[in-house]
Amino acid sequence: MKTNKRTLAGKIIAAALVLFTASGFAQTTQTTKDTAQIRPFHVNIPEAAVTDLRQRIQATRWPDKETVTDRTQGVNLDQIQKLVKYWGTDYDWRKAEAKLNALSQFITKIDGLDIHFIHVRSKNPNALPIILTHGWPGSVFELLKIVGPLTDPEAYGGKASNAFDVVIPSMPGYGFSEKPKNTGWGPDRIGKAWDVLMKRLGYNHYVAQGGDWGSVVADAMGRQKPAGLLGIHVNMPATVPADIAKVLQSGGAAPAGLTAKEKAAFNSMNYLYTKGGGYAGIMVTRPQTIGYSLTDSPVGLASFFLDKFNDWTYSGGDAQKVLTKDEILDDITLYWLTNTGTSSAQLYWENATNNFNVVEQRTHEIHVPVAISVFPGEIYQAPKTWAEKAYPHLIYFHEASNGGHFAQWEQPQLFAEELRAAFKTLR
Repeated sequence: MKTNKRTLAGKIIAAALVLFTASGFAQTTQTTKDTAQIRPFHVNIPEAAVTDLRQRIQATRWPDKETVTDRTQGVNLDQIQKLVKYWGTDYDWRKAEAKLNALSQFITKIDGLDIHFIHVRSKNPNALPIILTHGWPGSVFELLKIVGPLTDPEAYGGKASNAFDVVIPSMPGYGFSEKPKNTGWGPDRIGKAWDVLMKRLGYNHYVAQGGDWGSVVADAMGRQKPAGLLGIHVNMPATVPADIAKVLQSGGAAPAGLTAKEKAAFNSMNYLYTKGGGYAGIMVTRPQTIGYSLTDSPVGLASFFLDKFNDWTYSGGDAQKVLTKDEILDDITLYWLTNTGTSSAQLYWENATNNFNVVEQRTHEIHVPVAISVFPGEIYQAPKTWAEKAYPHLIYFHEASNGGHFAQWEQPQLFAEELRAAFKTLR
């Protein structure tokens, strides 16, 4: 049977673009009898692992320089060499550890896996509990800068009544959470685990937030509607209508009658289907294959991630205009030292049947209040017209003035203000 290559590629990327769609290195208090126990966690990577990373960086075999003058072939050789040179000489992982260890961290076993999480309570006893989920190639590091504005709003221009208690877990197979040994850990299962976590922490009522994979997990929680979940906020909503998704998969032109914002969204998604989704296509179909490179080569890992940081930040293609070298390398180094390049990619494989088609994403099954923030540098800017059709209980929709796919990381103050406004009516 003859298969249209564009259709096949579109299906692979559509499945992949669900986002637009433990560690033995840590010190914990161990327990074998009470699996529901919450154990304190402290990051302490052995110096030998840091030394090994530097040695591997020094032994890098570089490819030839790209044959173009732009970024159409990927990360430019000059850019990655400068970043990696700093990584192998001046970068200090201990400062990254200090950022994490300055916050209260814990481990608890849920559904057979040890889950790492950060938990910071506000001094306000009436603070609204919130669970924040990171994405790929991000980690808990992308959320650290919003902890202060959320838990202590008065110190950041807000009111005491804006306060949140913050819970930031590492997804299974990411960071210091345990890696799944078997299949089945997709967004639905993660969402159920997050509800267990919040209840275990004593929260009978809470809200959930996510971007990238976090949006998919938040949507899953919205469909599950566990007791106590007051609402969700996503900054990468699943709003592409089914008929638009079919056109994108087939490679057709933008349908007639789209508004200017809808056409812009279509064009952004079309770029992903044709040129920007290769990273996801390989993880959906061959996470183990790409994982060998991500596991064995620090520069392979760094370039794979930097390519997406450049694309997805509101930076004009240079992530270092909005994130520091240290911030970028904190995240990449976390993946390296925890050896989670492959295990994190497996989430794409687990969720390969899903995409941003509202029928497959099942947003119409979400019956909790939904809030959406759209950022100008996001992979695609979801139009309000599509959002209203996709989410039947939309209570908040706002187009922010700055920030990209990693808005929490890029613009933490602005992002905190979005969450305050988004959940105002649910307190």
